[in-house]
Amino acid sequence: MSGADVHFEVFVRRYPDSAWTLKMATGVRTTALDTAKDMVRTGEVAAARVTRETLDAESGEFHALTILTIGVPERRRKVKVREATEPLCTSPQDLYTCHARDRIGRLLEVWLERRDATPFELLHRPDLVETLEASGVEIQLAVQKVAIPEAHARGVSVVDMTAVFKSLADRAVERLMRDAKKGLPQVAPDTFAKTAAELTKDPEGGYRLGCAVAASLAPAGSWSEKVSLLLDLADAAPPEGAARTLALSVIAQPLEEIVGCQKGLDHVVGGGLDLGGRLAAMSRLAAADVIDQLIKIEPSVAKVMPELSERAQRLAGWLTSEDFTGVRAAIGQRILRDLGSQRRLRPTDPVSEIELIRGLAMALTAAAGKLLPLDNVQAAFSARSKMLVSRDFVETYLGEGRTVQEEAGAMIWLTENIIGPGAKREAGRWLQSLIFSLRFETESRDTSSPAQRLAELAKLQRAVSRCGLIEETYKPIQAKLGELGGLIEADARLVAWTLKAEAPALSRLTALLRLASGEAGPLGPAADRARAEALKLARHNDTRTELGEAPERVDAIRDLLKHASLAA
Repeated sequence: MSGADVHFEVFVRRYPDSAWTLKMATGVRTTALDTAKDMVRTGEVAAARVTRETLDAESGEFHALTILTIGVPERRRKVKVREATEPLCTSPQDLYTCHARDRIGRLLEVWLERRDATPFELLHRPDLVETLEASGVEIQLAVQKVAIPEAHARGVSVVDMTAVFKSLADRAVERLMRDAKKGLPQVAPDTFAKTAAELTKDPEGGYRLGCAVAASLAPAGSWSEKVSLLLDLADAAPPEGAARTLALSVIAQPLEEIVGCQKGLDHVVGGGLDLGGRLAAMSRLAAADVIDQLIKIEPSVAKVMPELSERAQRLAGWLTSEDFTGVRAAIGQRILRDLGSQRRLRPTDPVSEIELIRGLAMALTAAAGKLLPLDNVQAAFSARSKMLVSRDFVETYLGEGRTVQEEAGAMIWLTENIIGPGAKREAGRWLQSLIFSLRFETESRDTSSPAQRLAELAKLQRAVSRCGLIEETYKPIQAKLGELGGLIEADARLVAWTLKAEAPALSRLTALLRLASGEAGPLGPAADRARAEALKLARHNDTRTELGEAPERVDAIRDLLKHASLAA
C-alpha cells in the first residue's frame, strides 16, 4: 500500500456539547497528533480526535481508525422517542377506562350537570345516549374539542383526527344500542349478588353489570339518592370471591365520579358549607376512623370538624375499608385541589380560618398514607401558608383597634400556625416591621403600668423564639424587645424603686431576680441592671438573715439565681 493511500484527519469539538468538525487533514502522523494536543492544551477547543484514514482500493472508500482522543469526554446524546400517532382510544371498550371517563366528564361537563348524570351513566344508559344524540351538536363539539389538540400533538390533520374520534363515538353508541335491543340485565339489592356471580365468567361482565347498575340509578332524583342506591347495592354484594370484586369495582366507578364533582359531593356532605367547612367534611368523610380518634384527644380538631349526615356516615364506613380505595383517592385529590386554590377558606373570619387550617393540617397529617401522601399534604399547606402572610390577609386579620402588643401577639400566633420556609420568612418580615416601628416603641413606653408592660414584652420575647423563625430573624426581634424593656425600666426607674421599697429583703431580691431571668421583663439592659443589683442585695446581711429564718425559700431563690446567671 502506498503512502498516498493513507492520511490523517484532525476533528475537534469547540465546546463540550458541540459536534465534531474536521479541522485539518495531513499525510504526516506526527503533525496531526501535535496539532490536536496543542489545540487542547491552549484551550482553543474542548476536545480533539485524530483518525487514520485508509483507502480501500476495491470499494474506493476510506476506513477510519481513531488513534487519539483527548479533552472533555463526549456526552451521550439522548435519543428522542418518536411519539405514537395513533389515538389513545381505538375501540369502544377503551372509552370505559377511568382516564377516558374523566376526559368525557370534562368534555361534556355542562350537559352532564344539567341532567345530574355521571360519565359512567352516560356510557351505560341507552336513554341518556339517545338524549345526547338528539341534541345534535353536543357530540360534535366534544369530538372537536378533543380532536384539535390531539391532531397538533401527533402531527396529523384535524380533519383526519376528527373522523377517527367521530367513528369511535358512533361505534360506541351503536354497540350500546345494539346490546339494549338484545336485552341488558337489571339489578336490585335482592338480585345484585346473583347477577354479579353470573357475570363473573362473562368477558364483558363488567360492562354488562355496569349497565344494570346505571339503570338502577335512573329513578334517583338527586345525587344523594344515587349514593344511597349504590350503597344499598354494595351492602348486597357477594360476600367474597371474584363476584364480590367485580360487584364492588363496578359500584366504585360512579361513586368516584359523584364525589369528584362539586354538586355531587355537596349533596353527600350537606350544603350550606363554605370552602373550609367542605374541606373539613371531606377529610372526615374519607378518613373517618383516624379523624374520629383524633377528635377525642385534640380539641382544636374537634372544633373545626363538622358532623356528617347519616348518609355521609354510611359512606364513610365503607371508605374505611379497602373496597373503595379509588373513591377515597378521588376525595383526597379533591381536597388537594381545593386546598391549593386561591380561594379563602373562611372569607369573613380570618381567625377562624387560621384555626381551621391548623385543625385540617393535624387531621390530614394523621391520615397521611391512607388518604394522601405526606409530602403532598405538606406541599398543599405550604402553599396555603403563603396566602396567610399576604398583605390582604394580614391587614384583614389584624384589623383596627388593636394595641401594638396585641398585634404582635396575633402575628406570633399566625407564625406558629404556618409552615414552609418562604411563609416563615414573610411572617418574620411582618413581625420585624411591627416591632421595629416607631408606633411600637411609642405605645410601649406610653404606659401607666411599667411592670405589666415589661411582663408583656417578656412574653413576646419568649414566644418569638418558639414560633418557627430562624435565628437570624428572631434574634434581632428579641434584641429590640430587650432594648425597649431597658427604656421602659429606665423611664420608670423600676430597679431603683424596688431597692428602696419598704419590703423584706427576700421579696425585693425575688422581684429583681424575676426581672433578671427574663420572667418579669425582657432580657436586655433592664435584666442586666436587675441582675447586678440582685447580686449586690444577695450579699447583704439582712438578706442572709432572712434566708436563715425562712429555709423553705432557699430553693426558690437558688433557682432564680441560676436562671438569672444563665440568662446573662
